[in-house]
Amino acid sequence: MLSDKEAMATVAVKDLAAARNFYEEVLGLRPVGAESREAITYKAGTSRLVVYRSQFAGTNQATAVTWPVGNELETIVAGLRAKGLTFEHYDLPGITRQGDIHLAGDDFKVAWFKDPDGNIISLFNR
Repeated sequence: MLSDKEAMATVAVKDLAAARNFYEEVLGLRPVGAESREAITYKAGTSRLVVYRSQFAGTNQATAVTWPVGNELETIVAGLRAKGLTFEHYDLPGITRQGDIHLAGDDFKVAWFKDPDGNIISLFNR
């Protein structure tokens, strides 16, 4: 039923202006389509990310958005770090860490960071 349909990520935020600054100035996303006072839609590759105002913002304690960035992971992490972004470090079974990048096995790498509302975002090398 939905296997051939595109999906869209939605992220709750308290302060839409702070979110706009983060998603546009730090992550480099650009708004697309009509905007409202309650939500902004961004284009990310061929997908969309909706950032919307919610009283429940910041309550999710799991990854909210993931970007598969392939072999650009190290370059993107370095670029975001240069913009002042702080990465999360987690102690997980079977995972080691080199700087801000977590390694699982020989070929899986992931880095996590948070937006201003604490939404967890990940980048991985697939």
